[in-house]
Amino acid sequence: MSQPADFLPTVQALVKCYQAFEAYSATSIRALGLTPSQFDIIATLGNTPGMTATELGEKTLITKGTLTGVVDRLVERGWVERVAHGSDRRCQIVRLTKSGEALFAKAFPAQMAHLAACFADASAAEHTRWQTALRALERTFRKEQP
Repeated sequence: MSQPADFLPTVQALVKCYQAFEAYSATSIRALGLTPSQFDIIATLGNTPGMTATELGEKTLITKGTLTGVVDRLVERGWVERVAHGSDRRCQIVRLTKSGEALFAKAFPAQMAHLAACFADASAAEHTRWQTALRALERTFRKEQP
């Protein structure tokens, strides 16, 4: 069994990598006038007919407690709207407005170009190696969950 001295450097490297990615990614997102959470919702709703708040929470990195406030701010800015669910009157669908669709059409490609610049010098073999390592690490965490 691993001792803390064995796995702690892996955890630290993972955290530092995530923090570096978040900082790099947020630079472009903030230049678009969005917070990372707002972009996450806009990007998730893009090219969809909308989804319930539960579905949105499952597909984003935003906790349920934060999700409502972020959606509220996006509604205030006119980028998303809440509409009645077709078959379940207890819930609503969150979807992009026309203005939100225009924002998605501008922001998503801009963010992908920003990220692509970071990966421009990586080979296909490097991408495969990184993906394999990250999926293996993900499986390690998933098998430990009850």
